[in-house]
Formats: sequence, C-alpha cells, structure tokens
Amino acid sequence: MIKPPTRIQQRNRAAILSAGLDVFSQFGFRGATLDLIADAAGLSKPNLLYYFPSKESIHTALLEQLLDTWLDPLKALDGTGDPIKEIMAYAQRKLAMSRDYPRESRLWANEILQGAPRIEDILKDDLKALVDEKAQIIKAWADDGKIADIDPHHLIFSIWAFTQHYADFDVQVRAVLGNKDPYDGASVFLDTLYAKLLQP
Repeated sequence: MIKPPTRIQQRNRAAILSAGLDVFSQFGFRGATLDLIADAAGLSKPNLLYYFPSKESIHTALLEQLLDTWLDPLKALDGTGDPIKEIMAYAQRKLAMSRDYPRESRLWANEILQGAPRIEDILKDDLKALVDEKAQIIKAWADDGKIADIDPHHLIFSIWAFTQHYADFDVQVRAVLGNKDPYDGASVFLDTLYAKLLQP
C-alpha cells in the first residue's frame, strides 16, 4: 500500500510547481533550469530531484494541471442560452483568466511559440474537438439569424487574442496605460465590441 504524502511533501511539491510556473513563464522551457526552479522554491536541487526527476517532468505536471482550467471557459458556452450573452460571457471568462492566471497564460503561450512539442496531441485532439463543437453551435446561431454571419473559428481566435494579450504582454499594456489596472477598461471594451459585432 502506497503511503499518502506527508504535509511537508505536499508543501514541497506545491512550492516546486509554483516556482516552476514562475520560472517557465518568465524564461520559457529552454531558458528554465532546475537550479533556477530550486532556488525559487527555496529548496536544494537534490531535494527538488526527490520530487521531480527533470525539468521536463515539472513542465509536464504544470501543463496537465493547466489543461482543464484552460478549456473550462469554452466548455461553459451554452448552446441553449442567449447567443450574444453566451459569447460575451465567454470573452469575459477568458479575460478573467488572464487577470487571475497570468503565469499560466504565459506558460501556455511559451509552449505554443516553441511549436507545442509537449501538448501537440492535446491541441489536435481535445482542444480541436472542443473548439469544433462550440463552433458548430455558433454557426447554428448565425444560420438562424440570432447573431451576425461570422466565421465561428475566427470569432473564437479573436477572443483568445483580445483576452490573452493582457496576460502575455502585461508589461507592455501597463507601460502604455501608465500602470493603471487595464482590466476594468478591457471588460467594458470587450462588451461593447462583441455586442456590436454580433448583432444580426
């Protein structure tokens, strides 16, 4: 029988994953090292290696944790709801993810920029299936005249671009805005943009 992890083991594992998220989101997979992660976690490198045998294993664990969180906002788009409200709510959920999970957003972006070597199968299977499913719902709304006749895939891509920009380019956004919190203005902008864009 496998013993459950002790409280210290749970704490150390969580510290390693949090430190890994910091390091990978800042330096990317190639720039990250076990030494940087161990230092950020406040652990020795041998101690870190007790929990994770490589930086690849830390990176994989982080991506696996992130996947469900990353897909949840789109999963929540309800084909029986009001079309415009559903799409606008999806955009707001994605914006909230950028605000609440900026490190995770940059981790995902770094993986994609490297050609998605560790999540390519997930993109081609889980993500594609979900996007295609929701695109069919959006197309049906357009065909029924409930929203404007727009390409559903590119609509979803535009929501990703508008919302994830705030996390992935946070330093640039805040520099341009004079370090004002960008999310209040972004929320109003998204509602205005998509309310007008989606009107049939």
